[in-house]
Order: sequence, then C-alpha cells, then structure tokens
Amino acid sequence: MPNLIRLIIGFAFVGAAAALIFFGFWGWGILVIFLSILIFVTYYYHENMLIAQWYLRKDNMDKAAYFLGRIKNYEKELNRVQYGYYNLLIGLIESRKSPMKSEKYFKQALSFGLHMDHNIALAKLSLAGIAMGKRNKREATMYLSEAKKADKNKLLADQIKQMKDQMGMMDKQQVRYSR
Repeated sequence: MPNLIRLIIGFAFVGAAAALIFFGFWGWGILVIFLSILIFVTYYYHENMLIAQWYLRKDNMDKAAYFLGRIKNYEKELNRVQYGYYNLLIGLIESRKSPMKSEKYFKQALSFGLHMDHNIALAKLSLAGIAMGKRNKREATMYLSEAKKADKNKLLADQIKQMKDQMGMMDKQQVRYSR
C-alpha cells in the first residue's frame, strides 16, 4: 500500500476516534486511536521490512526474500529513510546466493544512507569481502578500515579480524603462485 494512502487512512481513523469520543463512545474511540497509532507506525516501519528482518535473524532466507519481494515499488511503498535498509536486506539475501551480484545493493544502501553505525559497518564489511573475492586488495583494505571506524560498539570486531587474517592469507597465496 502506498504511503500516501496509509497517511490518509491514519488521519481518517483519528477523525473517527475524535467523533466517537465526542459522541460518548469512549471505549471505541480509544480502540480506534490505538489502531491509528498502528497505522502511523507502519508508515515509518513497513510491515514487510520488519517481518523480513525477523526472518533474517532466524536465518530463513527464503521467507525473508518472500516478504521483501512483496514490496513491488519501494520508492512508493517505503519512506525515503528506509530505502537504504531495503537495499541492505536485499544485499544480505543476495550475498548468500551470488556474492558478486550483491555488490550493487550494498553500494545503493550506502548511497541512500544508513542511520545506524553497525549497519554501515556491515555493508562496508560485505563490500570488503566482495573486493577480496575479486582479488582487489586495495579496495578491500579501504572498506575494512571504513568498517572498523563505523563499528563503534565492536559488534563486528571478530568478523573484521577474520577478514584481515584472510587478506594476509591471500598475500601468501599470491606469493606462492607467482614463484
């Protein structure tokens, strides 16, 4: 459902709640106020995005992809703030299937903007892994250092350390193959 329609329905519910309270139906008025709050919350947090995030946490990629696929035109259905997170979620799902194709989603997520530092770090860490897969050490190092700066709460510290160790192994393999 487009966001404009959500807002119209939400304000209609607020008007109906005011009318119900005015005419003495307090119980129904309070119930309709709660329903309008729920509608306004779904304006800022799209229900399909929330369900997809939940399935991603449960590591059920098929259902997460299904709920993200229900968003047909994300520019109409989502708030502008959510564009980056939508692309981040699609990138995470796509990285399980074909990591090289997920690069464009992570770059779009960063260009739209992510508000939480650990999500920025996750996107940059994923881009570093893709750059390592392409054997582009300079780009991978750049993304790893940016991911380390963005990871202020040290949520991805272990993954960043593992990635650095893998880059060291990549150097050893290149030396071995060049002889």
